[in-house]
Amino acid sequence: MNGRPILTAEEMRAAEAAAIAAGTPVEALMERAGIAAAEAIWRHAGPLPALVLCGPGNNGGDGYVVARELRERGIEVRVAALADPRSEAARAARESWGGPVVGIDEAAPVPLLVDALFGTGLGRGLDASLAGRLRDLAAAARLAIAIDLPSGAATDDGRLLSPVPDCGLTITFQTLKPSHLLQPAARHMGRIVVADIGIAAQSRLHEIGRPRLRAPGPDDHKYRRGYVAVLAGEMPGASALTAAAAARAGAGYVRLFADLPVAGVPSAVVQAPGTELSEDPRIGALAIGPGLGGGSAARARLDTAVAASSPLVLDADALNLLAGESGRDRLRSLRDAAILTPHAGEFARLFGDGEGSKLERTREAAARAGAVVVFKGADTVAAGPDGRAAIATGASHWLASAGTGDVLTGLIAAMRAGGMEAFAAACAGVWLHGRAAALAGPGLIADDLVARLPEAMRECVD
Repeated sequence: MNGRPILTAEEMRAAEAAAIAAGTPVEALMERAGIAAAEAIWRHAGPLPALVLCGPGNNGGDGYVVARELRERGIEVRVAALADPRSEAARAARESWGGPVVGIDEAAPVPLLVDALFGTGLGRGLDASLAGRLRDLAAAARLAIAIDLPSGAATDDGRLLSPVPDCGLTITFQTLKPSHLLQPAARHMGRIVVADIGIAAQSRLHEIGRPRLRAPGPDDHKYRRGYVAVLAGEMPGASALTAAAAARAGAGYVRLFADLPVAGVPSAVVQAPGTELSEDPRIGALAIGPGLGGGSAARARLDTAVAASSPLVLDADALNLLAGESGRDRLRSLRDAAILTPHAGEFARLFGDGEGSKLERTREAAARAGAVVVFKGADTVAAGPDGRAAIATGASHWLASAGTGDVLTGLIAAMRAGGMEAFAAACAGVWLHGRAAALAGPGLIADDLVARLPEAMRECVD
């Protein structure tokens, strides 16, 4: 279920150091990186005339190897350097290029720009003149490609240390880095290729990958497949979306507890009066929050949910109610099985604005709450109280639409009721949500996500 691992700059440096200590020379790693990057560039761009910009560090060394390899494929290649190489490995790579090298100010625009100025671990932005020169060369090119990261992007937190151009392709080595997926840096990456250069990499941070779901077998029945209870409130249409999504995502039994009948609910969803929720050991997940409201009835219903023994999925108004002073006490009392799904506003009300990256804040919030936290957005981050974390990739911007979060709540509840542990259920729900959005395409509304779930599920069932 885990997607590709993600390493911070410090973790990547440690992995490289371990590989070197085990007997792989840094020159060999640079050769592997440059050759792999050149192959990816060739496959993506074809024989376009290329300009490779090389920095003074090992990222620049990779660039010299890229230039040499592209030239050997018959491509017209020019190289421009910011400064002379500083490391022995980068100097050897420049010698292996063997061709002319001009200063960046002297470089003429060409159709393909390869940015190998700075990669992992950049601590400060490019000076204004260099950032401007990079921007102008990228704008004049038909295609810009970054080696490791676009120069000017931080590695670990998605920040832009200085302006960066939009790239059509970013080639990184061995693992993703957080800024490949975190905003605002992620929007400038284009397609991302991870090239294997033979470094062992272990991480507690991954991208959210396609889940593996089990198809029902001959011994399954509706309760074994998962019983999801959804508590409605003042705006029952939102909870209807949650219930419909849970049913479409494989829950064998979905019950919507509402004070009045709710229109638009699939006929397979059982509707029951909202006051009749009782302790039922068959309930595998209890979802509350979409359309709940903020009045006394909503507070009473949330109290009922929190007091129940069923695993919780909390969203929307449930989170807003927990954000009050008295609510924070209840937040601290939630069981580890709870899953919270705030968007940015709800997250700030619950946990404060805080400092650090979205990844750091989500991990800290999960530890404070003792629950799984899914911090939604264009770069959704899920974190567990045990330190595990994952980042979603490529979410459709059309998901910025009313009701789509209510669908996600139902998806996660279905995964949880089906037997997944909380963190895995959260990640599976996020993946299915994003895949259904991709299948729905432009102009989607929340109902379209529900309709596309069978197609998304089909890609996950063994």
